[in-house]
Amino acid sequence: MEFQISDKAKKVIFGTIGVGLVAFIIGAIMDSGSEQFTTRLFSNFLIDGFFFFAIALGALFFLALQYATETAWSVMIKRIVEGVASYVIVGIGVLAVLFLVITLMDGAYTESHGHHVGHIYAWMDSEIVEHDALIAGKAPFLTKWFFWMVTIIYFATYFLFYRGFRKRSLQEDIEGGTKIHMKNYAKGALFLVLFGYFSSTSSWHWIMSIDAHWFSTLFGWYVFGGMWCTAMTTIMLVALYLKKKGYLEKLSDHHIHDIGKWIFATSFLWSYLFFSQFMLYWYADIPEEVIYYHFRFEHYKVIYWGMFMINFIIPMVILMSREAKRNAGILAVVCLIIIIGHWTDVYMLITPGTMGEFGNIGLIEIGLFLTFAGIFTFFVLNTLTKAPLVPKNHPYLDESKHHEI
Repeated sequence: MEFQISDKAKKVIFGTIGVGLVAFIIGAIMDSGSEQFTTRLFSNFLIDGFFFFAIALGALFFLALQYATETAWSVMIKRIVEGVASYVIVGIGVLAVLFLVITLMDGAYTESHGHHVGHIYAWMDSEIVEHDALIAGKAPFLTKWFFWMVTIIYFATYFLFYRGFRKRSLQEDIEGGTKIHMKNYAKGALFLVLFGYFSSTSSWHWIMSIDAHWFSTLFGWYVFGGMWCTAMTTIMLVALYLKKKGYLEKLSDHHIHDIGKWIFATSFLWSYLFFSQFMLYWYADIPEEVIYYHFRFEHYKVIYWGMFMINFIIPMVILMSREAKRNAGILAVVCLIIIIGHWTDVYMLITPGTMGEFGNIGLIEIGLFLTFAGIFTFFVLNTLTKAPLVPKNHPYLDESKHHEI
């Protein structure tokens, strides 16, 4: 049965986008007189632009992982994973435009209690670099030309691999055999190698360089952990929605259980990386390094620790049992909470470095999140209408249909 977005679903999606836009516009009007207004807008576009792009990247990584490991059970959700990954196209466009605008703004930074407040990247301001030996010492990594060179490489890699996986997936429906499968196997392994490097270096450039004086060798893995967990959570929500609407009859509780185990595992991975990064800095207690945490503890204590508790405790407590990982109602609620929790994580990665102590979650933040969430949902569901929800002629399709655990 071919999937089509129902009129009711379209009303909900476009209603969400509409409510988000209205909230965003009202919030923007109310805050337009603030000195931090432009910075707040840029920060929020980066938060939501990166957050939803990261979900798509996590799905693309998971798709490549399934190919490289020749996993059978996930064949039944392969089109869902492809649908979530398809948002990389929109995500690339959003981030490319945002980075271009930020680059053309060329700085305009102020100083607040020793903390740079301005248009996202202090190192793009030549005057700051000239008087800041630490940032100057990180050149040429923190220069505009290198930033754009590697960003174009990242975008091109992600786009080409997604397009290749999608094209071959649809081609396999027609041709069958094992030739296309083996090509996906090789391409999947290659993507994992590239992604293992690019996922870290891109997070250094796009996010960690906001706090240019700070560094962490675990930062890239930490961002990756959140990316993977949120991607699996999104895949689960789409699977539950399709199952509820009568699609994917062969998608059993065993498949749902396996996705639930991935959510449980990646939540622990993210929590482990959070603790490992924090513990190393706490133990060393070097002033110029721990300022990153001190600033967040001082000005964002409730949001920061609340975010950690949500992302760690809720999956651990609720998804521990086998029954919970098979209960659609429980899974849907937990998944929505995790998505909000990891959006807050991205908020904490970006806002303190751009807004200083002036950051807050208001109509601008909520409105833009709802707008992006609606666009993301529509794009993913629309992609699912372009091909059969169950792949045809995949070598492991029959095994996936009879998957049991």
